Amino acid sequence: MKKDKSAKPVTKPIEGVMDQKLSRRDILRLTGVGGLGLLLGGTGAGSLIAARKASEPAPAALAANADTIPFYGSHQSGILTPAQNFIVFASFDLTTTKLAEVKQLLEAWTTAAAALTSGSLIGNVNDNPNLPPSDTGEADGLSPSKCTLTFGVGPAFFDGRFGLASKRPSTFADLPAFAGDALEPQWCGGDLCVQACADDLQVAFHAIRNLARIARGTAVLRWTQEGFQRTGGADPKGGTPRNLLGFKDGTGNPDVTDAAAMQEIVWSGSGDGPAWMNGGTYMAVRRVQLRVEVWDRSPLSDQENTFGRYRQSGAPIGAKDEFADLNLEAKDAAGRPVVPPNSHSALSHGDGSVKILRRSYSYSSGMNLKTGQLDAGLLFISFQKDLVKQFVSIQQRLAKSDMLNEYILHTGSAVFACFPGVREGGYIGETLLG
Repeated sequence: MKKDKSAKPVTKPIEGVMDQKLSRRDILRLTGVGGLGLLLGGTGAGSLIAARKASEPAPAALAANADTIPFYGSHQSGILTPAQNFIVFASFDLTTTKLAEVKQLLEAWTTAAAALTSGSLIGNVNDNPNLPPSDTGEADGLSPSKCTLTFGVGPAFFDGRFGLASKRPSTFADLPAFAGDALEPQWCGGDLCVQACADDLQVAFHAIRNLARIARGTAVLRWTQEGFQRTGGADPKGGTPRNLLGFKDGTGNPDVTDAAAMQEIVWSGSGDGPAWMNGGTYMAVRRVQLRVEVWDRSPLSDQENTFGRYRQSGAPIGAKDEFADLNLEAKDAAGRPVVPPNSHSALSHGDGSVKILRRSYSYSSGMNLKTGQLDAGLLFISFQKDLVKQFVSIQQRLAKSDMLNEYILHTGSAVFACFPGVREGGYIGETLLG
């Protein structure tokens, strides 16, 4: 990380790229890094530097830009952004009842977030031997690692403590109880949330640690959960990640590059609720423990029927391509549905009219000392413009008859209203707090 005395973000947003709809190919194109440069690496750097014009950025600057996702923009990053390798999710409880102090916290978080996502140290007191450093330092020298920070407020934020009850979206509330829930209070709720994602776990941890430190006296951690998926290095083809049950997870996600679809599925707009949420979205978070020991004893055919997909290819049963349409009308020779009606895929899909954007990660929290089994599972995260019409309606179907319920246990639950994006000079939550 660069030691930035002014604590301002080093990297400016790429002009015209405010919604983070960047593929790896787009990033390479925008930063000017071609296949030849990647193949040459350090041995060919001299010829590349000699050939570039004086007005062009140096290769080191190109690499930094490719590894940086702008914090400022019309929407928050970490929503449509391609999922990074790691997540550290944090829920906070406010300890103050003064709205002015909440505003001060969000302003301080904004300044810190801009530095954290650009690879800068926080603050300007990091070299004075007589003072505590303003940055904890464990990410000093590391790249930004595509770090994104996404902020939101929970339903409890509007309970009257801050005089904002009238600004609560009409349907924004804690999720209803679902059949089979086994929720534990230590994994539920929160006044504020921060989703830190990065391609390096230490970078993501560093972000949450420093935001929690800044919040002292105003907010305290309620719960945290780390998560992971396969890294880009482990899967250079960039295939759909697999969950800890071995199946591809997220195949049916909508196309985040389709602006019209994202406006329909994800972003709150004019007429969808209070004006302060325009350009924001609603996040559902569920901590789902997987009974991996039971699953591991199940025949492959049972596993595939449970998901309604083939394990190896990810294709719907009866199809060959992972992204083939889910044909719930197809019948086998005996007249039975090819895709079991109670399979996870069939129930998640429904009639296809209701969609959400999944952004989930696996987690492993060691061993459950009560059962002696692995405490491992899925940190399910989804974004949608209407929690009730989208997430709740889908989850009610799943909770009622999903074949996967035999192997899972929902232990945590929370929802958050994620603010619109932040413009330079503004702060997180400005549309709500003014």
